[in-house]
Amino acid sequence: MSTPPRRLRGRRLLSLAVTVAVIAPLAACSGPADDGPVTLTFQTWVPGIDQAVDLFNEQHEDIQVELQTIVSGAEGGYAKMLSDVQAGNPADVAQVGYDQMPTFLLNGALEDITDYVGDDVDVFADWQIGATTFNDRVYGIPQAAGPMGLYYRSDVFAEAGITEAPATWDDFYAAAVAVRATAPDRYIAAFAPNQAAWMEGLAEQAGEPWFQVEGDAWKVAIDNPDTLRMAEYWQRLIDEDLVKVQADLSSEWFADVQAGRIVSWMSGSWADAIIRNNAPETAGAWSVGLMPQWDEANPRSASWSGGSANVVLKGSAHPEQAAEFALWLNSNLDSVSLLTENGAGWPAIADVDAIPSIQSAPEVFEFFGGQDIWDVFAESSDQVARDWQWPPLVDALNASLLDEVGAAVESGTPLTEAYAAVQERMVAEMTAKGISVAD
Repeated sequence: MSTPPRRLRGRRLLSLAVTVAVIAPLAACSGPADDGPVTLTFQTWVPGIDQAVDLFNEQHEDIQVELQTIVSGAEGGYAKMLSDVQAGNPADVAQVGYDQMPTFLLNGALEDITDYVGDDVDVFADWQIGATTFNDRVYGIPQAAGPMGLYYRSDVFAEAGITEAPATWDDFYAAAVAVRATAPDRYIAAFAPNQAAWMEGLAEQAGEPWFQVEGDAWKVAIDNPDTLRMAEYWQRLIDEDLVKVQADLSSEWFADVQAGRIVSWMSGSWADAIIRNNAPETAGAWSVGLMPQWDEANPRSASWSGGSANVVLKGSAHPEQAAEFALWLNSNLDSVSLLTENGAGWPAIADVDAIPSIQSAPEVFEFFGGQDIWDVFAESSDQVARDWQWPPLVDALNASLLDEVGAAVESGTPLTEAYAAVQERMVAEMTAKGISVAD
């Protein structure tokens, strides 16, 4: 089998400070059987991943993988995984988002696979392997992410006198004014109170992270100055009617995108397929740029919801073989090319130039006026913040964001107050769960 070139890269090492009881240790794992191949179960919802699993099975006589397609984590997949771990009958390998890794660790649901994978993880981009590494121990193999960029209607921008993607947030504001003047019902973008991941991405790119570990406690800083600056910026756009307050991915939003009433979208690298599939009549009229910057001298980007990993669940009877499969799935070039081609997301390996499906995507490039949009997302990936850390109880964070920001735009309350309310709620939630929070 082919193996990707190995690149030694530093990686961000995260800590997990919790003071709650975790699921009781399960019975000792049994070793592989001597009379046949080890059979692993793999729970995932990633589209088209069966092709990569089939390839693994073809190339490995000693390990065979049975694919179990389940509902996505947010729709109940994570709850099933945690329940299965607690019951003592987990799948061997599972799909877990970077944002959910601390919660799974909090519940004692992940195997430490450091000794099984060794330096082989150096093939991955540092920020992606960093998202699965805690206290210098590896708890998952990164698969893919969604580095963010600005999809925009270059034809409408040209009509407004804008010849390139806004480089700064000041440029984006000026573009919003210019676009608004081209038609009475046209906006540069929607402000989407239904998308916690979008709000988190804007905050991640803005600067100071919301969560950090200080000693044995979590520092919670959702209402930090950088986030409040970002909130004030979008508040200005809302107040001046330069963006449309609207749920993205809603039927109304799709209609506005198709009709050229919403002409940009700050989203992940995977969003090209959504635009192409839902607005085919706009082919050739789109371009992609990097996220506008707060500080051009120190460019930062973000990844939509972080990304996704393959983990070995606690209690797997074959953790070493499970780790071997997860590593192969996400580092073998043939496998990664299949995953990328089928929409798994931006690959976790650092050397994306070696991935065939990244280098050749004529139908994608044609839709975007001949632009190689993967070059943009490769640069965005290089700029993703290394200091962003997901907290335990991320579901509570997302719910708080949707509640507070949604209520703020509905009532006209300043967005800064909404983020302050999210801060209070998260401190209370974490404290109630026995998680130590720094003063």
